[in-house]
Amino acid sequence: MIDDAGASPSNATAHDAAMPWLHSQPPGVDWHAPIDTTPLPARFKATAARFATHPCLEFLGKSWTYAEVEALVDRAAKGLRELGVGPGTRFGLYLPNTPYYVVLYYAALATGATVVNFNPLYAREEVLWQIQDSGTTILATLDVDVLWSKVAPAIQDGRLKKVVLCRMSGVLPFPKNVLFPIFKHRDLARVERSASVIAFERLVANDGRCEPVTIDPASPALFQYTGGTTGVPKAAVLSHRAIAANASQVRMLMPTLATGAERFLGVLPLCHVFAMTAVMNIAMTTGSEIILLPRFDLEQLLATCVRLKPTIFPGVPAIYGAINHHKRVDRFDLRSLKFCISGGAPLPVEVKRRFEMLTGCQLVEGYGLSEASPVATCNPLYGAGKEGSIGIPLPGTKVEIRSLDDPRVPVPLGEQGEVCVQGPQLMDGYWQKPEESAHVLFDGWLRTGDVARMDEDGYVFVVDRIKDVIFRGGYNVYPRMIEEAIYAHADVAEACVVGVDDDVKGQVPKAFVRLRDGATLDAESLRAFLVDRLSKVEMPRDIEFRTEPLPKTRIGKPSKLMLKQEESARVARKIDKTA
Repeated sequence: MIDDAGASPSNATAHDAAMPWLHSQPPGVDWHAPIDTTPLPARFKATAARFATHPCLEFLGKSWTYAEVEALVDRAAKGLRELGVGPGTRFGLYLPNTPYYVVLYYAALATGATVVNFNPLYAREEVLWQIQDSGTTILATLDVDVLWSKVAPAIQDGRLKKVVLCRMSGVLPFPKNVLFPIFKHRDLARVERSASVIAFERLVANDGRCEPVTIDPASPALFQYTGGTTGVPKAAVLSHRAIAANASQVRMLMPTLATGAERFLGVLPLCHVFAMTAVMNIAMTTGSEIILLPRFDLEQLLATCVRLKPTIFPGVPAIYGAINHHKRVDRFDLRSLKFCISGGAPLPVEVKRRFEMLTGCQLVEGYGLSEASPVATCNPLYGAGKEGSIGIPLPGTKVEIRSLDDPRVPVPLGEQGEVCVQGPQLMDGYWQKPEESAHVLFDGWLRTGDVARMDEDGYVFVVDRIKDVIFRGGYNVYPRMIEEAIYAHADVAEACVVGVDDDVKGQVPKAFVRLRDGATLDAESLRAFLVDRLSKVEMPRDIEFRTEPLPKTRIGKPSKLMLKQEESARVARKIDKTA
């Protein structure tokens, strides 16, 4: 299915004057080109038929061809259907980067089910809450205790009907598959036999033949949890049309991509919507190979680049910065990289320049959010672009900078306002949140909650974040969730969390806490209290206790702005003393 993203160049009218980015299109990119919104399962099948013998996945030394992955997807889809999975089912993926994630994602979509992404770093209470909120009834996870222990309570209380248990050793090459259970036995989950637990091997023990499900492109494909513009977790409902459109749009930014020959480096977590689109979905619909890493480990990443020669590497600024600062980076040959797309956080100009100098590849900054599947703008992958900018709108995407006082009114070029986006990749709304959906979606436009300006060439420059989200190493961390966890302690009177700069992670959370009179809580005890309530990325690096009330806004809420200003002043004084 093809959606017409707009008028053809020959039919372009004076209306294009409101879209200054049209004259900034790089060679080979047509903003007016139609957007392919064919559901991803059908596009994957077509790709697998064309590139059956080509490598599809590489994971820690073990490889699968497109034909092999297609067979696993078909058999997993049949197994899921035999368990009752289909349209209306919410199927959870609580998996780190492994081949299981890719296979079960495409298998679940092929059944017509809705995938619900769970971050492997979630704390137990976060996992259980999201299972309840999303209505997830069947979920896939690994046979490691750090994940299983957080899922097991949902089986016991009946929230989960079934769990597909995937063996880590099952996707490792020989002899790692034999050694893993021996040397990692303490990390493996002790799972009692139960009708509620189905081994992945059992799930796929079939011929893979069943009647295909007709997928409505407008039906929900994905629940992607996000803080939206308020910091309260909610599921952005992304349709098959939306996620397919965004994969097509990002692909259109790469006119020189060699179909069937590229190698994508997949180190970002696939449960994050940026990696889902910019790594997995683009690769799986272009016959490219995904070099999958289970997590970010700098030494492993660099060694993998030398050994397997990836050509495309979507990442976050913290990863590129870590590579830049590796003491022996000059010993690693990174010249196989053609281009890299940075997202998830602002890309510092110095990080971009040094990385490009080290690798010879183009590193460009893009911009998006879960509500847009996620990519909305990006700098050209070929040509100059503009440093400090998040780029120009993707093909078929419109961006307007609108008044902060009235989001219906565009502001002139060069003036600051709220970024509003329109395009085929937008969400349908937030799951069971009609009021919040209506707040951010109106007349086909999405309010992003970010303040920016657009120049005369259509390039967008983010000025500030309306959201208080903290960008920690590619993950979005929401202060309100941390604050609520801290407030659960009986000794806490006030709490406020802000993001502070960190050379490695980009930003980390810092908590400011005032205790109730007479309380003697210390940072170590508070962190111990938070272990089961927060993930590792949410855990405050610093906890500062205040004896006086925290600074307040005019309406009496703790002022994040004032605390950030105090923190900046403290850092400046420290630098002055050092100098």
